Amino acid sequence: MNRFRSDPLRRAITLLDIDRRRAAGAVALGVLALGSAIALAAVSAWLIARASQMPPVLTLSMATVAVRAFGISRGVFRYLERLASHAVALRGMASLRTRMYAELAAGRIESVAALRRGDLLARVGADVDTVGDVVVRGLLPAAVALVLGAGSVVLVGTLHVGAAAALAACLVLSGVVGPWLAARGAATAERRSAEARADMAAISLDIVDNAAALTVSGALDSRRAALREADARLAAATDSGARTSGLAAAVASLSVGLAVLAALVLAIPSVTDGALSEVALAVVVLTPLAVFEITQVLPAAAIQVRRSREAATRIMALLDAAAVTEAPTSSEAQPTRALPRTRTTDQVSLVASDLVCGWPGQTPTLTGLDLTLTPGRSIALVGPSGTGKTTTLLTLAGLIPQRAGRLLLDGVPLSKVSHDEAAEEVVFTAEDAHVFDTTVLENLRVARGSVTEEEARDALERAGLGAWLAALPDGVHTRLGADASSISGGERRRLLLARALCSDASVLLVDEPAEHLDPQTADALVTDLLRLGADPRRPRAVVVATHRLSALGASDEVLLLGDGVVRARGTHADLLATSADYAQAVAAESARADAAEV
Repeated sequence: MNRFRSDPLRRAITLLDIDRRRAAGAVALGVLALGSAIALAAVSAWLIARASQMPPVLTLSMATVAVRAFGISRGVFRYLERLASHAVALRGMASLRTRMYAELAAGRIESVAALRRGDLLARVGADVDTVGDVVVRGLLPAAVALVLGAGSVVLVGTLHVGAAAALAACLVLSGVVGPWLAARGAATAERRSAEARADMAAISLDIVDNAAALTVSGALDSRRAALREADARLAAATDSGARTSGLAAAVASLSVGLAVLAALVLAIPSVTDGALSEVALAVVVLTPLAVFEITQVLPAAAIQVRRSREAATRIMALLDAAAVTEAPTSSEAQPTRALPRTRTTDQVSLVASDLVCGWPGQTPTLTGLDLTLTPGRSIALVGPSGTGKTTTLLTLAGLIPQRAGRLLLDGVPLSKVSHDEAAEEVVFTAEDAHVFDTTVLENLRVARGSVTEEEARDALERAGLGAWLAALPDGVHTRLGADASSISGGERRRLLLARALCSDASVLLVDEPAEHLDPQTADALVTDLLRLGADPRRPRAVVVATHRLSALGASDEVLLLGDGVVRARGTHADLLATSADYAQAVAAESARADAAEV
């Protein structure tokens, strides 16, 4: 029972929130559609056999009308069944996707941030669709087959018990053994296919989002090669299940032949004995040909169930990871509470003491961090890739829990501050933060829904986009392309900065704002960003993680990260004089810029 309840597919189907009345209606329409096909075969067999005896024409009139009625009703009910079943499935997909968005938004950020964008897209997109497909292509066909299989056996049993028993056995062979073989072949293939599809989605997104940068760096061809390799793995995984799928199809064809042969062998003696009429013999023998239409879709249904179970496993793993909460340490074992409201200023401070940063379950990337962030103070985090700059920002923002040490937001442990209030005071802006396919104003309102047009213009001016805004045809109401495809990289990053400025947060954490920009644009952006914190209209604490070093003279302090610790800290000028590593990195950056100009 516990295993049944923990089955990921069953849990995912529960989240589909299927309307049972609609599902029952879809099953009933499916039964009527295939039932009309079976009835058409049975009546046609009777009509042909009876007509061969040349009876009065009027004795055939009712059967003739029935043939026409069943032929028409089969198509009508099939169409209605498709409408009903797809309505059930699409409503379920919408329900599951909405539930996922809600739980991921309220859950632990590391459950999402640890995934590649392509993998995340596959889970909330294709995987949800695959789980919804189990309704149309798996559960409903199985329910229809069960009802009609039992009804057909009963129908044939009224004419000949032995033929009915043989039909039942062959239906089990075709409807149980065949699908089992198909599902077995699809098990390994589906796991390999899922991995290949996730890789294809991730690589495709990388190519689409960073085509220009990949072209300049010469990495575009390698990414295309990786995409072709993932596509080849997907094709190979699909082909790997072909043998068992072919065997399942052979079992289905064999079952039809055995059912017809068994009906002949068992029913002919009854005709000889006079217990069964010749016309009834035709019905007993020919009806199974139509009955097995109900089992033809079951191998595909079994494969769909297997595929949906794999998708449900990935979905539920993501939701479970988002819902997991770690037990608080003894020093912080206190209920979530609001920030103090007795302070004389409306800005808060963020203080880290002996902080250890790292993803849960992985080796910490930074230990022993001491940092005090107060309004007007600007800090730069620098160091080679992989030294934990982004992880540190995520920890300071409370998006991933600290591994050890203390992190206080205005004197309250950040882990004990409510999620909504922490998000109002500390804002993290990622280098690849999304720009939506809507107006400039609506993109800024992502930070705060009440941003006015005047506030939007002011934020854009402060972010250095005043001239850009003046050139837009509709000002802040100008619509941007998908993910800001219509603007340059520098403009995109300044737009993200303006979005952060529209929030009421006292602490801004910005990750790699100058990535993929030319040196002059990058230095100007980093300089402007570091100086924004001291704006008297709205002083804030600003922390910037960056690879650009030339512009860090505008910062109050620079922290050089490496080997899991803060290797050096001080002003830009101090580090140039005291840190050989820092001075060497600045010199190398300057040399690269000079070479690029040449």
